[in-house]
Amino acid sequence: MRATTVHAPFDVRVDDVPEPLVQLPTDAIVRVVRACVCGSDLWAYRGVAAREPGQRIGHEFLGVVEDTGSEVTGVRRGDLVVAPFMWSDGVCDFCREGLTTSCVHGGIWGAVGYDGGQGEAVRVPYADPTLVRLPADAASDDRLLSALLALSDVLGTGHHAALGAGVRPGATVAVVGDGAVGLCAVLAARRLGAGRIIALGRHEARTDLARRFGATDVVAERGAAAVAAVRELTGGQGAHAVVEAVGTEQSMSTAVGIARDGGAIGFVGVPHGSGTGLDLSVMFDRNIALRGGVAPVRTYIPELLPDVLDGTVDPSPVFDLTVDLEDVPAGYKAMDERTALKVLVTV
Repeated sequence: MRATTVHAPFDVRVDDVPEPLVQLPTDAIVRVVRACVCGSDLWAYRGVAAREPGQRIGHEFLGVVEDTGSEVTGVRRGDLVVAPFMWSDGVCDFCREGLTTSCVHGGIWGAVGYDGGQGEAVRVPYADPTLVRLPADAASDDRLLSALLALSDVLGTGHHAALGAGVRPGATVAVVGDGAVGLCAVLAARRLGAGRIIALGRHEARTDLARRFGATDVVAERGAAAVAAVRELTGGQGAHAVVEAVGTEQSMSTAVGIARDGGAIGFVGVPHGSGTGLDLSVMFDRNIALRGGVAPVRTYIPELLPDVLDGTVDPSPVFDLTVDLEDVPAGYKAMDERTALKVLVTV
């Protein structure tokens, strides 16, 4: 089969690789229908995150079950399913507590020795607790398929950030970052009843989408100027809930600067750069809470799925470029050059 592999910085290819096979009775084989490129994939593409030459890549996909092991009962051949970006066993202490990303038997697609989502098929360990069945008729609706694909990562990650930030009805929310996760955090904040949503971003097409998703205000400045602008919009007090969806020192410093005393920051930007930007004394003095991390999206999918199916929440517009599998390297280039927000892959 064909699958995307990483060989060196800026060297992503689509290669012939072995077809996946059921290896354990809890496995399933999923034939991929839709996949996508994540902003975090770019760190491997740029050589910031180390990868072995030829390692698979991609952790967001949905598709059709093609085969199952003898112990799989929750899905069967022909089912349309979505996979969260990490698999989990569903029974360990962390899974029972909802923190599926810390599963003692879990892992992420594209890890060494495992299939990546940007390929024709994927072997899914722990298929029953990992995969989520979708309505069969969704397969004929391109928009809905794109919206459902967002459940594999970015929509659940935006939701995780909003929960970590303590978004509640009537709250003022600020979102630092205009990538797909930040935009999905805007959707999540609206869904949770935020009274005001301030989107921080400098790219007009993205901030226009943020407004479409529910942002009431846009701040294009960065650094100290961004802090001043948010403070002015909030009568000098800052936002009750702040989402940090970038992962740089500057973005975290901005998040702290725009948080209201007694507020909280939900951080989901994959950390990179020279430091965290955290001044613990400032956070201590102002009673600012910090929550977040890797989003346990498998826990959130059952809650978010009904709203995606009925159109109450529609993250599909975050996909602004579509490529087929053979053109995935061009999709990486487009995202790296910021000519695309998030690339959808049709398989």
